[in-house]
Amino acid sequence: MSTIRGARERARIEVTAAIKDEARKQLAEQGAPKLSLRAVARELGMVSSALYRYFPSRDDLLTALIVDAFDAIGAVAEQAVADRTVAEQAVAEHAEGERQSGVRAAEAPPAERWVAVACAVREWALAHPHEYALIYGSPVPGYIAPMDTVGPAARVGLVLIDIVRGAFRSGDLTLPPLADELRADAERMAADFAEGVPPESVAALVAAWAQLFGLISFELFGQFNRVVEEREALFRQAAGGLARSVGLRDAGTG
Repeated sequence: MSTIRGARERARIEVTAAIKDEARKQLAEQGAPKLSLRAVARELGMVSSALYRYFPSRDDLLTALIVDAFDAIGAVAEQAVADRTVAEQAVAEHAEGERQSGVRAAEAPPAERWVAVACAVREWALAHPHEYALIYGSPVPGYIAPMDTVGPAARVGLVLIDIVRGAFRSGDLTLPPLADELRADAERMAADFAEGVPPESVAALVAAWAQLFGLISFELFGQFNRVVEEREALFRQAAGGLARSVGLRDAGTG
């Protein structure tokens, strides 16, 4: 019985993946507002009633695609930090040997992690423009995102928050200015989703998060056409500026 159950589960996973793959093709060709369960079923050679057993409505399928996209871009951000951590550990091991020889090695600043995450997110967006547009483009008419999307949507933001939190704990954070009228809001946000981060940096984080995706959207949706040629260089410089805006120190900053 367990063998049969396992085979059925594998089959369900495979069909679900095929449905979402076909739906992503529709997103690329026609856009999210025109996503159709009937069209997906037709392309897969399924009857509509069979597809409804996997996704009861168009909105259920949209939600699955949105969650997948948020999880994918969040995983990229998390991996960028993990890769940077491995690199920093290697530098630290090398630096330990140099210290024993009387040579002092500089540690990588938190701002470099921030920029690494920002660049990884941009690269994912450029490689998956239609999925990026689904989560950061125009809202789909008639669709209301359920709570299932909240956790996945927060993953990139939580990575950036964690970088700032770590910098604060290690004394590598310079508090940015905060307008008096924003303090109550900043303190609330710190309590809600950024515990351990000063309100000054939380307010700056929210602004930087919006600007980060604004830069990516401008590039992806064509607003930089005939304006900026060296877009990666512009993005890296801007990402570094956003890191400074939340109080992260550059290399060589005391």
